[in-house]
Amino acid sequence: MLKVTVADLVEKFSLKVLTGVDQLQKNITQTRAHRPGLEFVGHFDFFPTERVQILGRKEINYLHKLSKEERQVRIGNIVHYHPPCFIVTTGEEGLTYLTHYCKEEGIPLLVRDTVETTSEFVMMLDAYLLKNLAPQISIHGVSMNVFGVGILLRGHSGIGKSELAHTLIGRGHRLVADDIVVLKKLSPRTLLGTHADKNKEFLALRSIGLLNVVKLYGQKAYQEETKISLDINLTKWQGNSLNNDLEYAPAYTEYMGVTVPSIEIQLQPGRDVAGLVEAAANNWYLRQQGYSAAEEFMKRIEADLPDA
Repeated sequence: MLKVTVADLVEKFSLKVLTGVDQLQKNITQTRAHRPGLEFVGHFDFFPTERVQILGRKEINYLHKLSKEERQVRIGNIVHYHPPCFIVTTGEEGLTYLTHYCKEEGIPLLVRDTVETTSEFVMMLDAYLLKNLAPQISIHGVSMNVFGVGILLRGHSGIGKSELAHTLIGRGHRLVADDIVVLKKLSPRTLLGTHADKNKEFLALRSIGLLNVVKLYGQKAYQEETKISLDINLTKWQGNSLNNDLEYAPAYTEYMGVTVPSIEIQLQPGRDVAGLVEAAANNWYLRQQGYSAAEEFMKRIEADLPDA
C-alpha cells in the first residue's frame, strides 16, 4: 500500500512544525482533508478522525472568541481522537492554547502562511493526497503525450516501442515514461500515467543505449505525467488480418477497472507508424467533440442516393 507521511506534507507545502517533531512519520491514509466545524460544538458522529484537519481563519476566529474554559473543552474533544495532524493556514499568532493541547497529545501542529485562501489550500492538499495515495500498477510499455493526448504504447519486447517514442519526440511530442509505466487510478474514469522514478527522463534504444531526453532535446521533450486516453498495441504485420473498414468497432483495455479506448497498429518496414499514432491521437480528440469521419462520409453517400 502506498503511503504519505506528515513529514511528506511538511516538505511538499513548506510547513512550519510547532509540535510533534517526533511524530512526523505518522501515516496519512485518507485522500481528503477535513475542516472541523460541527465537531467544535460537540457533534462527532461523522468525524473523519483519520483525515488531516485544517484550521483556517473561520475556525481560528471561532476559537479565539470562546472563553478559556469553552476553548479547552472544544479543543480537548477534538485532540482526543488523535487525527494525524493539524494544519493552521493563518500563521502561528495566538495559537498558544492549541500548541499546548497538541504537544500534550503528541499530535503534529503545522503552520502555513498561505498566499491562497484556505479553500484553495485544501484543494491543493486534496489533489496531492489523491495522486500519491491512488491505487497503482506498473506495466511494460511506453507512455507519450501526443498533441495533448496521453497515449500508452504496448507490445512485445523488441517490437519497437522506444524507437517509435524517439521518432515522436523528434516530431515535437513528449515522453512520459519508457519501459516501465506507472498507472494511477484517480477515479473510476481517470487513469494517470507517469514514470517509476528511476526511469524518469530516460529512453532506452537498442544499438544506441540509454538517452536522457531532457539533456539531448530540452525540457520540451519530456512530461512528468499524463492522463491516459488511448491504448495502442503494436503488433507484427499479419498480412490481410486488418481490413480497410470505414470504422472499426470500439475496443477497450481495462486497467484497475478503468476502461481505455484501444487500437492495434501493425508494424511493417516503411510504414509511417509515428504518423499513424498522431492520426489516432487527433481522431480520438475529434471523437470527444462528437465528430465521426465515417458518419459524415455515410451521410454524403446517402445524400447522393436517389429517393426511393
